[in-house]
Amino acid sequence: MTPQCKHPIVKVVAREDDAEFVECQSCGEVFDSAEYSDMAIEEEAAAESTED
Repeated sequence: MTPQCKHPIVKVVAREDDAEFVECQSCGEVFDSAEYSDMAIEEEAAAESTED
């Protein structure tokens, strides 16, 4: 089992109306940039909860 990519480097690959899609330069996954922002927020919350 391989560890999940944390998408450290992404680039914009498409824009459509009010959506922007990015591609991870490490694993090649393409996703909505809003999802990328949500992932970062979730990771920060998880890190804070483990510090307590």
